[in-house]
Amino acid sequence: MARPYLTAPDNPAAVDDYRRQAHDSLAQSRKCLAANDLHGASESGWIAAAWMAKAVATAQGWSYKEHDEFSVVLRDACRLTGDNRLPMLDSTAHDLHGNFFIRKRFLNAEEIGMELDDMAELLDILEPLTADAGQQEQAGAPSFTADS
Repeated sequence: MARPYLTAPDNPAAVDDYRRQAHDSLAQSRKCLAANDLHGASESGWIAAAWMAKAVATAQGWSYKEHDEFSVVLRDACRLTGDNRLPMLDSTAHDLHGNFFIRKRFLNAEEIGMELDDMAELLDILEPLTADAGQQEQAGAPSFTADS
């Protein structure tokens, strides 16, 4: 029996859910930052990036079932978009995730705020890749598969 969260590639409802969850998580990260919950802000920032990567992977028919595949999705998105900011943003997302393991006294709210700004940029870069593949071809976007 298939689990409801495991969906077939190009499932528009799943892509929309993942994209919405990404934006909701980013908004939650800002609320946590305002409340000085630096761990919550960091983790919600990471989750926003992960949900958008999941949206891209689903829309593009790529695999994303484990954290390890996050960087693969971003690498392939970089190849598809030609946007060389993605490797740096990948690193920033991982830094946010790593903050969970750092004592609060060593976290910096201003730095986390800038990293959340980076996650907003990441979502903006990846969002067009969540569009229907047919729409992308009509718009003149290059064809790409993760295996190419």
